[in-house]
Amino acid sequence: MIQGKNFIGGEFVNTKGETFEKRNPASTDELLGVFPLSEQRDIERAVEAAGSAYPQWRALSRVRRGEYIDHLVQVLKREKESLSTLLSREQGKSITEARAEVTEGIHMLQYVFGTSRMPFGDVVSSEIAEKDSFMRRKPKGVIGVITPWNFPFAIPLWLIGPSLLEGNTVVFKPSRETPCVAQKLMEAVQEVGIPLGVINMLHGSGEKVGMPIVRHPKVVVLLFTGSAEVGQQIRKVSAELPDRMCACEMGGKNAIIVLDDADVELAVNASVISAFKTSGQRCTAASRLIVHTRVLKEFQKRFVETTKRIRIGDPLDPDNFTGPVINETQMNKILQYNELAKKEGVEVLLGGGRLKGPQYDKGYFLSPFVYRTKPNPKSVVLKEEVFGPHVAIIPVKDLEEAIAVHNDTDYGLVVSVITEDYRKAREIRERCEYGLGYMNLPTIGAEVHLPFGGAKKSGTGLPSASTLIDVVTHRTAWTVNHAREIKMAQGMGVKL
Repeated sequence: MIQGKNFIGGEFVNTKGETFEKRNPASTDELLGVFPLSEQRDIERAVEAAGSAYPQWRALSRVRRGEYIDHLVQVLKREKESLSTLLSREQGKSITEARAEVTEGIHMLQYVFGTSRMPFGDVVSSEIAEKDSFMRRKPKGVIGVITPWNFPFAIPLWLIGPSLLEGNTVVFKPSRETPCVAQKLMEAVQEVGIPLGVINMLHGSGEKVGMPIVRHPKVVVLLFTGSAEVGQQIRKVSAELPDRMCACEMGGKNAIIVLDDADVELAVNASVISAFKTSGQRCTAASRLIVHTRVLKEFQKRFVETTKRIRIGDPLDPDNFTGPVINETQMNKILQYNELAKKEGVEVLLGGGRLKGPQYDKGYFLSPFVYRTKPNPKSVVLKEEVFGPHVAIIPVKDLEEAIAVHNDTDYGLVVSVITEDYRKAREIRERCEYGLGYMNLPTIGAEVHLPFGGAKKSGTGLPSASTLIDVVTHRTAWTVNHAREIKMAQGMGVKL
């Protein structure tokens, strides 16, 4: 069992306040750890530590900062299997998914290290021949990082890695649902010897820790991944602070579009993976399958048959496709959406529900809920993010209707199209509203060297992963005059 502590100023510190327990969602009898519920004084200490560390950290060579990150990679690679097992026990995703997530986080840090010796500015031509102009990037300062429970290893490193390389310092709040992996990540940071105060971590709730970090005037950048509702609160608070930048990734109501020429087997496999991996608890999960009527009958039959064969159970068993949902609250929310779909008059194809039996009774295991329904602009279940194994099959008559149905949501994170026609794929690429697009692939499987973020309610137009550099640095202009006299651009006179 882990005895959790906050990580402030390079040290694990005890707090005098209340604590909370973390249990295994697959077997709630298993207590994984006890962690502090941080208070305002802890937040002040963490922000102060980050602020104090900032001048020395930013003064380091960018190459040297990259070397610290490379050392962290080596420690995490050594602990890859233990981290994967802990992640699977804590979050509930299958061990194969957990290993993939740990690999993804390591890939992010490897990418960041690889850019540490690359150019981070530009030489720009001036109108005046005697002038040299440059674009340079400067770090911004203390960055708040607030991350979700569905990817407790990869997403923190997506956000922390680029922030550190560019010379910023960090106050990190992991989800209350996944404190164990965050604790182990800070142990690795301490082992590497990253200078004291450069990374700080606070356990606790969003209300008592997350929002006070958001409101803190010394936090100049806020990086958040989570629900649209919380993201909107963060954006409102940040708008009132004069020098605050925030980048929020806020979920999706994603779709796979299966066109009339689709390879149905490929479409079914892509859809099952997209809908049910991590029990549908991915911001990139596909909860809408928009299917051309010409292939609807075959697709629906094979999708339902394949879904019935999914193995659900102990996430540490690599033969299981998926495990439990994260907690009882989330489980009940998903079940309520299932009931709401029935009230909206959908045709239920698989009834879903809580799984029962000796291997399920101590966890939060749900079977998939699958239904068919016509496009309906007034439907709640077709518009709101369920974040669970809850999937609609929506028939459409042609490409035009498919695009219209896809865009009929407040979200715009991911789309995938299954087709053999590159012209149709181009129409989807150009006219659908999204941040990540795929052709003949599932909606999951982001790679760290590509931007990750959405449109509309899904994001703020400031993607994370490789493109986060534009959020955590300030582009500055520097112009040098090599002449003995002053010559101005735009022909402005200089006679005195």
